[in-house]
Amino acid sequence: MYGGSGGRGWNALTRTQQIAIGVVGVLVLYALVSGGSSLGRMGDPLWLVAVAVIVLVALPVHEMAHAAMAVQLGDPTPRMQGRYTFNPVAHIDPIGALLILFTGFGWAKPVQWNPGNIDVDVRVGTILVAAAGPVSNLLLAAVGVFLMPFADVPVLERFLSFFVWINTLLFVFNLIPIPPLDGSHILFALLPGDNFELQMALGRFGFLILLAAIYLGGGFITGVAGQVVRWLFLVFGS
Repeated sequence: MYGGSGGRGWNALTRTQQIAIGVVGVLVLYALVSGGSSLGRMGDPLWLVAVAVIVLVALPVHEMAHAAMAVQLGDPTPRMQGRYTFNPVAHIDPIGALLILFTGFGWAKPVQWNPGNIDVDVRVGTILVAAAGPVSNLLLAAVGVFLMPFADVPVLERFLSFFVWINTLLFVFNLIPIPPLDGSHILFALLPGDNFELQMALGRFGFLILLAAIYLGGGFITGVAGQVVRWLFLVFGS
């Protein structure tokens, strides 16, 4: 990449930002055409409240989990960059937040860390740091399921159902092995040998591949999330 020539508007955006905006636009258009359930819920104030809680609480917890795991393994980078915090301002990505509003899943700003600083095998450390974020969303969904029987007010029960659903979607979505999602870091750590060139190739077209995966496999993603929700109610429900 190189600095632009001071362009304005669309031309002032980086290639990654342009692709990300395109992803959001296409997904929203797809949801409109197909009657997406998330867009249908946008008229429900509780959906908007749940999305706000996800953006202001669940996503910061997700990114803090990445940061805390890296720091715990010996790398001070997240702390030095101000990412070792629950403050949502440090973690929110506007495009990822909009995607959650429209589709139910999205992302925050990725936490940077230095594998050279950790005290364990790099592959093991990579898996632990990458998995910490999605696992935090699964735990939040489990908390929502556990609290649901105590929600005597229908409004609170519906809010918790949205909270459980979005956190479960974030758990499943982030485990997809496509850059820049957490699942890709787990995949690369599990693959044998040096796969740097593969990482660069997939990283270059990651957003486009992710767009295609969501467009073609959105039903599969939500189906897996539904199975996880059912498992959560079996284990943590009453």
